[in-house]
Amino acid sequence: MAFDSKGTLNKVMLIGRLGADPELKYTPAGAAVLTFSLATNTSWKDQEGKSQEKTEWHRVVAWRKLAEVINQYAKKGGRVYVEGKVMTRSWTDKDGAKRYTTEIQAESIQLLDSRGERENVESVDVPPPSEADFNGQGQHADSEVNDDLPF
Repeated sequence: MAFDSKGTLNKVMLIGRLGADPELKYTPAGAAVLTFSLATNTSWKDQEGKSQEKTEWHRVVAWRKLAEVINQYAKKGGRVYVEGKVMTRSWTDKDGAKRYTTEIQAESIQLLDSRGERENVESVDVPPPSEADFNGQGQHADSEVNDDLPF
């Protein structure tokens, strides 16, 4: 594992299930950007010995070729392995309020479902997005935003 020059590391590895079909969009610069929600579960026994479970939801973003390939094969309920890093973005919404979101920026994704259920796609590694992928304000551009996120 490579650490940066200051001895820190931002690395995430998740195995989970897609909560919905992935959503593929394109930035004004033409870069493909794919978003999906990924559910991971934690199970434990409480003090009375009863089984408990908690689901954690992660917003995952993939770029360029990785986005396009995964969009072809990943479906709601599919199990995937994601490697990437935690990123927090901010933007100003249409009402002028400062908004924030924390997401996993995927560096590679592997579909884990068996070949019998779905075609298995090997992971695709991609570089992180560049400034040219954004609309000049550090955010993704999109004309229709239902969830008030900037893409």
